[in-house]
Amino acid sequence: MSELHLYNSLTRQKEKFEPLHPPHVGLYVCGPTVYSDAHIGNIRTFSSFDMIYRYLRYKGYKVRYVRNITDAGHLTNERGEGVNRMESQARLESLEPMEIVQKYTVGFHEVCRIYNLLPPTIEPTATGHIIEQIQMIEVLIEKDMPMKSMDRFILT
Repeated sequence: MSELHLYNSLTRQKEKFEPLHPPHVGLYVCGPTVYSDAHIGNIRTFSSFDMIYRYLRYKGYKVRYVRNITDAGHLTNERGEGVNRMESQARLESLEPMEIVQKYTVGFHEVCRIYNLLPPTIEPTATGHIIEQIQMIEVLIEKDMPMKSMDRFILT
């Protein structure tokens, strides 16, 4: 395999990509929060990861591509107040929150199909992994890690 160099946003340098467990590569992208229709701004992220996924596979790596579905949660509005967008959209459409999740997850998958994006290897939901999220946050707190926004993707 020829060398692959990627920009590391942590070090702000281009670095040689070396998987932790060659030839296996883990690729994670934060998936959509499914409370409204996907748009071109959403798809830009996923088409970029699709390209990376395809390229890594082409180069011979065995890729586990994970893209989550954020199916619950309080997000922040412009005034810094907590707003549960699933519940807000459910009220607007006279549906249950999980009906909103289902409707817009199906819609997201349809848009991905239209743009010919490959499906991820694994597509977990946020609500299906709350225990793991709490455990990960506890580890970060224990290590005194800063709690600022995460990078958009992780390669291992």
